[in-house]
Amino acid sequence: MGIYLDNSATTRAFDEVAAIVSKKMTEEYGNPSSMHECGFEAEKAVKAAAETIASTLKVNAKEILFTSGGTESDNLALIGCAFANKRKGMHLITTSVEHPAILNTMHYLEEQGFSVTYLPVDASGRISLEDLEKAITPETILVSIMHTNNEVGSRMPIAEAGALIKKIDKDIIFHVDAVQGYGKDIIRPKKMNIDLLSVSGHKIHGPKGVGFLYINEKIKIKPIIFGGGQQEGLRSGTENVPGIAGMALAAKMLYDKYDEDIDRLYSLKKRFIDGILFSGLEDLRLNGLVDNKTDMESIKMTAPHIVSLSIIGVRSEVMLHTLEDEGIYVSAGSACSSHKPQPSATLTAMGIDKAGLESTIRFSFSVFTTEADIDRTLEAIKSRVTVLRKYIRH
Repeated sequence: MGIYLDNSATTRAFDEVAAIVSKKMTEEYGNPSSMHECGFEAEKAVKAAAETIASTLKVNAKEILFTSGGTESDNLALIGCAFANKRKGMHLITTSVEHPAILNTMHYLEEQGFSVTYLPVDASGRISLEDLEKAITPETILVSIMHTNNEVGSRMPIAEAGALIKKIDKDIIFHVDAVQGYGKDIIRPKKMNIDLLSVSGHKIHGPKGVGFLYINEKIKIKPIIFGGGQQEGLRSGTENVPGIAGMALAAKMLYDKYDEDIDRLYSLKKRFIDGILFSGLEDLRLNGLVDNKTDMESIKMTAPHIVSLSIIGVRSEVMLHTLEDEGIYVSAGSACSSHKPQPSATLTAMGIDKAGLESTIRFSFSVFTTEADIDRTLEAIKSRVTVLRKYIRH
């Protein structure tokens, strides 16, 4: 495929994952609800997957609910909890830089009579705990904050936010969209006061079309999909056994080699950032870094796999296709929203100016990315940007 640096959009499945998905589709393909041996085997596979995933979070297997992906997990978390707890209050809190799966669901809930506070972020894309504290009212029933921003790689103060929320009101539900964070960080919902956690399989080298939602067993939540009553009636529909088995294996493979892989990803990110800083090119901006610091300690406060770069004077789409001509695949922003060009809500909330909004590219790495990939990409940026800028109209 060339050099694939769009891993925040989706990842290549591990070979072992592809193999188990194929096996579950062609050899062990029973329906988990069937009352015969093939069905029992499928049910065992689903339960084993829940155990595997729960072990990576140090939670109970019965608190893992399988979904079709991050978007469904987010929708169920917000809509299911909002309607189940609306007698207590009708106020929700989120941030201004969330994924569309959160923001658009919040807009829907506003149409249903709920009020929503959207927390601002600083120039690095992080919320202020002071702003969070001020936003909480006696009517607040749920707070949803993403773990890692999918566009710039900034990380939110999740543990601190969870502690603050529960200190103010232990009954407020805390949801975390961890689609970009799971597999790239150690997440402990019980210790971090997280009640709900959304994850998507295809972001962690698993299959597309499958995800999960961790739901603290004490949380009141209503289903949003109705049917045969699978998964304790909370998410009806025949379980996607191949996808579930594949996602669980991917999760196990990532966390079994976690320290080694994460150290290597941060090394690649540092190599890329240093290459940009010493490229000799002017008007390059790195987005999402803490206080714009590029030492390794500061870089480790952000996601290990995402670099957001504004190449001032070269439009995002032009740079994307220029790199594509070199066999290098990147993104001009999130791949999870409409293809219609529109300013990034995240970059806008961070105070990025018009020149930056029009010229930002996202590079995202994975365990398959090599140093040679990084070096080749840096060479391509340096050579092609110099040429492209010669044709800029002043």
